[in-house]
Amino acid sequence: MTGNAGLRVDRVITRGDFALDGQTFTVDNNVWLVGNDQEVLIIDAAHDPSVIAAAVGARVVTSIIATHGHNDHINAATELADLVRAPIALHPADVMLWRTIYPHRAPDRSLAAGQLVGLPGGGSLRVLHTPGHSPGGICLFGEVNAEPVLFSGDTLFRGGPGATGRSYSDFPTILASIRAKLLTLPANTVVHTGHGDDTTIGEESVDYDDWVQRGR
Repeated sequence: MTGNAGLRVDRVITRGDFALDGQTFTVDNNVWLVGNDQEVLIIDAAHDPSVIAAAVGARVVTSIIATHGHNDHINAATELADLVRAPIALHPADVMLWRTIYPHRAPDRSLAAGQLVGLPGGGSLRVLHTPGHSPGGICLFGEVNAEPVLFSGDTLFRGGPGATGRSYSDFPTILASIRAKLLTLPANTVVHTGHGDDTTIGEESVDYDDWVQRGR
């Protein structure tokens, strides 16, 4: 997961609606661009394809990764994919969520636990399947410029786990995912979240027991 010196991680913030179970909320989403001056990987195409495409510029997009299938993380995906001519990848356990937004178009690729997603200039990010917020939720872990990073989608935020209590979500499951897949990562891993500010694995791990108690 090394060999990618010179990469940069850019955050694009887009605003729009998250809708599930008959409720709608206005949210700000983090769209992450990982790349160099020639190529870029996009993580979570949210709300506004034109804003994301402007941040990409003239670079070649290698892939558009969806950390999960909630509408606010994929609602710009197909239009953006057509604009930048890139494939969309999603874990198959979230296809039922995808179909609520795109009933007539499937994702181009499936993500699987342990899969390596190539980065521009060499190196890769490893897919960690972290169900709980949704059945097919994933995170991406690797090194960017020799520093460990995690793109956590809605699995882990500054302050705790992603939301549960809605359809297809489960609090014990997300806790188990975080304990087994994320808290075992290096403490200095920078966590780039799906919403809000960055954190680190070390900062979040100290509160795990409190999260467990919260669910009892």
